[in-house]
Formats: sequence, structure tokens, C-alpha cells
Amino acid sequence: MPIALPHHDGSSLFVSTSSPQSVSLGDTVRLRVRVPQGWGPASKVWVRSVQDGEPRYDAAIRLGTADGWEWWEAAMLVANPVAKYRFLLEVTEAHDDGAPAGTAVSGTAGRSYWNLNAQGLFRRDVSDAADFRVTTFAPAPEWLRRGTMYQVFPDRFARSEQADGHPVPDWAMRCSWDEPVVGTGGQAATQFYGGDLPGITGKLDHLRELGVDVLYLTPFFPARSNHRYDASTFDSVDPLLGGDQALVQLVEAAHARGIKVLGDLTANHSGAAHEWFVKALADPGSEEAGYYYFSADHSSYESWWGVPSLPKFNWASDALRRRFITDEDSVVARWLKPPFSLDGWRIDVGNMTGRLGSVDLNHEVARLIADRVREINPDAALLAESTSDAAPDVTGEHWQGAMTYSNFTRPLWSWLAKDAPDVNFFGSPQTGPNRIGAEDFLATHQDLAAGFSWGVRQNNLNALNTHDTARAATVMIEGGPEVVAVLAFCLPGVPVMFAGDEFGLEGFNGEDSRTPMPWDAPERVGKDLRSAYATLGRLRKELPALGDGGIRWLHAQGDALVFIRECSGTSALVFAARCDATVVMDSSVLSEPQLRALLAGPRHQSGTVTSAPAGPTGVDGVRLRAEGPSAGVWELPGTAVPGR
Repeated sequence: MPIALPHHDGSSLFVSTSSPQSVSLGDTVRLRVRVPQGWGPASKVWVRSVQDGEPRYDAAIRLGTADGWEWWEAAMLVANPVAKYRFLLEVTEAHDDGAPAGTAVSGTAGRSYWNLNAQGLFRRDVSDAADFRVTTFAPAPEWLRRGTMYQVFPDRFARSEQADGHPVPDWAMRCSWDEPVVGTGGQAATQFYGGDLPGITGKLDHLRELGVDVLYLTPFFPARSNHRYDASTFDSVDPLLGGDQALVQLVEAAHARGIKVLGDLTANHSGAAHEWFVKALADPGSEEAGYYYFSADHSSYESWWGVPSLPKFNWASDALRRRFITDEDSVVARWLKPPFSLDGWRIDVGNMTGRLGSVDLNHEVARLIADRVREINPDAALLAESTSDAAPDVTGEHWQGAMTYSNFTRPLWSWLAKDAPDVNFFGSPQTGPNRIGAEDFLATHQDLAAGFSWGVRQNNLNALNTHDTARAATVMIEGGPEVVAVLAFCLPGVPVMFAGDEFGLEGFNGEDSRTPMPWDAPERVGKDLRSAYATLGRLRKELPALGDGGIRWLHAQGDALVFIRECSGTSALVFAARCDATVVMDSSVLSEPQLRALLAGPRHQSGTVTSAPAGPTGVDGVRLRAEGPSAGVWELPGTAVPGR
């Protein structure tokens, strides 16, 4: 049975502001909610907002009906930078969730009240934590939320002709390009394949063919590991990658192709070989000693997860703040300026930065970095890694979005899981993902997406996997990576490919996943998905609803998911299944024109999906059918709003 319940999200279909993509403190915004006529009718609707910490109720007015939905609208004052709200619906007929309404009653006992927040509909009071929210923070650049991102681990992507001239560093173990990676132990960080920045430059046309508009590079600073998260300086590009000029040429070549370039910065720590730490370790009285956390006798220091090669920054140091962030030629600043001209930063372990025990300077440091980045380039992007519940730290005030796995990657791995023992499941003690149904996927997704504003949700990264995780092809059932790719491109957020996804590469953990690209080795290609990714990239640009539309879930049960991305002019319906499945869409969730359009072929499909009338005519309902793991995307007419 389709999900036909009162609905709101933070998209422009439901939130009217004085200027698109921007809200100011003191503005009044108009908020809409739609109620299915088969569920209601609602007799009264209020917006409950929290202003200066105190709840306030503003009555909504009934706008009218359209396509079986009753629309309500209320005005809300944006009294605080994060304006939280939910809807309170009064129903004067006794019925339960999803059941048809009965005869109206006038007594108090016949009234029921429902709270609608970002997690869903509740016939009880709920915490403010999952309320919808409008924020007054500067919006992220449009290119970020509309982009398709591609992540490159430089040592494993491509070697240029000059790579053979680079000496093998003393910490490294030289490997031929086709030599298997070592996924565990000390060699995992020391295998050296010699990929470099000119090699990436030479493959930019490959990225364009995939529809990529954002290139995200893991660190390019000199270090004593292949991952380079242990920087020995922030003042230059690793000569093993080609040096400073190679980065300049890469960014110039990317920009010429319409591709933005993000760098990766460790604001939580440096490497133990970093020039700052070497001086700090040698001289307890030095300025640099204040950049780190040392014991009273200077014999030990704090580090990331106790790893000695990654000493942790002490952000109470004003000198560190100047040198890393605020100085004219600070670490944050210099790489965003010419001649390097990076388009923004991804901040490594942003959730841990500035935090140690009772010390919590996280948001203060984030604000400093954000202010500096936007001072240099207001159109730059600033993302932060926060692998678990990122919402409390990612409000849009500083970090514009998160590289997080909690609301998208982890639950989709579980929904599409095969029997994959001994796979690293995001650092948990589980031996691999536990298999869940679509109901649990949706509940997890809504739970862990609810704390984000709509704007931040559009900037969060939708990754199948990354350089820090196992590969989807190792974890998922056959055909699963193709299904989840459709969801990555069609759910709110920025779709992310990790280099090698397009070739079906495998890996049981992050280190094992950092496989050299099989450019000239077809025998190492697990499955060639280049055409599928290119089609999805084009589709995301051609269907405005996939970038701007709201989201409404229509079905989530067992083996199948259905949702629609909605705008007033156009919509896109997505059907995904992990095995043979049949789902019926009817007039309780789609309009007659939408049902008719659903009978046409999908704009994109992986596997096999079909649509057919569920009754004598298509307007009686449409039966969606999947054969095996499959997904399809249909273009539908937009959503009608009374008075618009």
C-alpha cells in the first residue's frame, strides 16, 4: 500500500522566502503542508516554532485542494539563526494512521493531534531535535549541490611520464601498478605506486565523460605515507606528486573543462615529521610546542586515536590559529588563492577537530575556517568529514555539508548486503553489514537526515564508498552497486564516485579499496559501469527535480523502495528493488497525469524495470515490476499547489 500521509520538506515547494536560497534574521517565511484527503481531513493546522527557546504556535490557513491533497500555509518569523519548526494537525474524526476518516464528532474526546517533523508523523509529542529547520546562514555555492563529485587517491589513480623520475622515498615500498594492495598491517600505508598530479591531469577527459564537475583530491602535501594524512609540511605540494606547478596545471586544466577542485586538509593533526612538530618536540619553550598537547614533562603527546604519527593540534593556541587560518599566507588561505586557486576544502575528521576531553573548540575553529574561506572566495565550498551523526556539527553556519555515512551509505549497505564476512563495517565490531528491510532503511535514513536543514541535506555527500571504506562491490549483492548508484544520484545530496567505482573494483576495507586504476588491465575490471554513471550524470542535469525537488517517500517495504522528487514544473519518480518485486502506485500518492506518465518507459534503468496498468486503465493505478536487483527513474509532471 503506498505511503499517503501528511507531508512537508524544506524544498521550495513547501517554503517560500523573500529571496531564493537565502533567508535573513527577522524575515517571515511561509510554510506549506499537504494532507491527503483520504487521510484527513484536518480541521486545524498550526506551525509550532521555537523562538528564543520558547514554543510558539501560528495558525495555518487552508489554501485549497489539488489532485487529492489539501494544502495549508502558515507564516513563521525567523527569530533565530536556526529556526526550528514542526506542524501540529488537529483531526476531529477518530481514525488511525492511514485509515479512512469517519463521521465528524464535536466532542473533545473525538479530537486527535498529530505532530509532523522531519522524521515523520507522530500521534504523540516529540523532541525538538528532529524538527524541520530554516537557517539564515550564507548558502553554499550552487555548483556544489548541482555537482557530481569524483574522489581521487593520488598514489593510485594514474602515473605520468615523469613519475618514473621520482625517487622512491625512504619510508616507501615500491610497487608495480598491477601489484595487489595490502589491506592490513604496516605495509598498507607504505606501498608506493607512484601516481601523481600530472597523471590525474592526463585523465580529466575520463572524468568529463563520466559527467563529473567536482574533483576531490585526498591530501597532496609531503608526508611519510601513501595516504598523506600525516603531512610533514603544509607549505608545498609533495615533489613525488609533481610539486607545486603540477597542482597549478591540474587546477587550470580542470577549470578549463568546467571541473571544480577540492583539496583535503587535516585541521585535527599534522604528521610527526611535520616541521612544526619536530620543533615543538625539540623545544618545549617554542611557539610550536603550543600547537600540540604535551604532557607536563614533555615526554608524551596526544594524537589521533593514539597513533603516534598523527600528533593532535591544540586549537587553544592563538599562534596556531594565525598560522593555520587567519594569516595572509595561512595554510587555509594560500591554496585557495592564485596560482593554486582551489575551489574549497574537505576537512578531515572535522568532527574531532578542536575536541579533547573537556575541551570543545570545534565550532569555534570551524567558524574561523569558514570565515577565512569565504573572505577569500565566497563561491568556495567547505565540507567536513563526520562519519557518524553529523547533524549537530553541520548546521550550514560553517561546514556547508558533510562527508558522512550514517544516513545514506551505511543503511544502503545493509539493505543491499550479501553474505560478506570479514568486511570492515565502518569501524564497528560487526563482521559485515546486517541485512535489513526497506522499512528499516527508510527509518534509519529519516532519523539521521532529520537534524539537517534542507540546504545542508542538498550538500551532504552521497557516497557508495570512499577511500576509507570497503567497496560496495565487495559488500553488496550482484547488481547492488548499480542500484545504489541510482539512489546516490537521485536522493538529495551530492553523488560521489570513488575512483574505480566505474570499473567495479573491490576491497574489504579502506586500505584494500585503494586499488590502482585498471587503465590498461581489462582483466582487473570487475564490471564496466562507465556508461551507467555517465547516463546518471546527464540525467541529474536534465531533470531539475533531481537537483532542486523535494522528496516524498511512496513505498518502503521489504525488497523495494519508491520515492518522488517534486517541483511545481516537473518531478522524478525512482523505483529501486533488491530482488524480484512488484509495487502499485495509485491516486492516493500520484496525480492522474503523473500516473499516465509513469506508464511510459523510464529515463534510466539498471537491471529490468517495467510499468503497466494495475487496473482497466492507467489512472486506476500503475504496477511497477522489478526483475532482480534493479532501479528505474521516470520523468513525471510537476506537483500542483493551489494558488500557484
